[in-house]
Amino acid sequence: MAKAQGSLITELERAIHSGSHERSEETLRRVTDLFLAGADRFSEDQVLLFEDVLGFLIQKIETRARAELSTRLALVDNAPIRIVQRLAQDDEIVVAAPVLARSARLTGHDLIQIARTKSQDHLLAISGRRQLDEAVTDILLDRGNREVIHKLAQNSGARFSETGFTTLVVKAETDESLAEAVGLRLDVPSHLFEQLLLQATKTVRSKLLSLAPPETQREIRRVLAQVSREIGWAVTAPRDFTRAQEIVLQKYSSGVLHEAALVEFAKRQKYEELVAALSLLCSAPIEVIDSLMCSPRNDGLLVPCRVAKLRWSTVDAILNNKFGHHSLTNLDREILSADYSRLSQTTAQQVLGFWQARSAGAHQRH
Repeated sequence: MAKAQGSLITELERAIHSGSHERSEETLRRVTDLFLAGADRFSEDQVLLFEDVLGFLIQKIETRARAELSTRLALVDNAPIRIVQRLAQDDEIVVAAPVLARSARLTGHDLIQIARTKSQDHLLAISGRRQLDEAVTDILLDRGNREVIHKLAQNSGARFSETGFTTLVVKAETDESLAEAVGLRLDVPSHLFEQLLLQATKTVRSKLLSLAPPETQREIRRVLAQVSREIGWAVTAPRDFTRAQEIVLQKYSSGVLHEAALVEFAKRQKYEELVAALSLLCSAPIEVIDSLMCSPRNDGLLVPCRVAKLRWSTVDAILNNKFGHHSLTNLDREILSADYSRLSQTTAQQVLGFWQARSAGAHQRH
């Protein structure tokens, strides 16, 4: 080893003074060989020494040699951090891709900075990493093209925020391949999974049933079995909300349409007034709120309630006095309360917007 190091120092001196790409590349290769041979035994101080040497040589080599270095360092757990970062930020994707896809030395912050500024090819390489957190996938979904988004959806190690999942489901409405990829994931929130199935074509539903694991198949069949009772499908006999809208609008104009009024409507079973009030507060059509109130499911009502920024106590009163349905059990209430806490304002607005568009489309067809 001592002889090899002595020879290497001589080569390094020659590479520094010669300015030759060929000599620098050969020296780089030998330094890399030496590092890889003892990487699992080197201390951080020793790794820093290699980092300084490689940092100098990397300035004097061409793309092919940088790509080779990236490939060799990508799977090394203690690879020199600054070298990996430098390779990952290289404009040449053949250089950046190996470390972007596989190096554990890149932090979430590193990936976010690269995802914000580099090419679609860089984003595609990041999308295939073994693990990705929500902060990174949010940016990839925002900046990425179709290929990036498909790769992300197929990556079981990628975690998504609720906003990220909403973006995937919205994009899947016009992309059958994406709908299949998202539908086969096991971590899609239940309300977004239902939205995905509601908007999916028969072909996509059939593929999901044939490819999904048994537990997912059961959930798909459960949702599809009740799809005729969801938004935009079968509706109950129409009600006359004219008088109720007048009463609610008068309260709103007088500044007394507050949450206590909704609770009172619910407790006194003033159906039309409650629907009209919630419709006004969340800016959704009467027929959408009416359908949600009539649905055998309770969780759909969480969406307009969140948009209207209602407290859980008010939501609880509305749910516990749904007309034509039994009162909530304690377990029902606990589950719905937890779901309501997790449901963000942004997601609720996007889901409600989807339902409104679907309802409007159904009316146009009829």
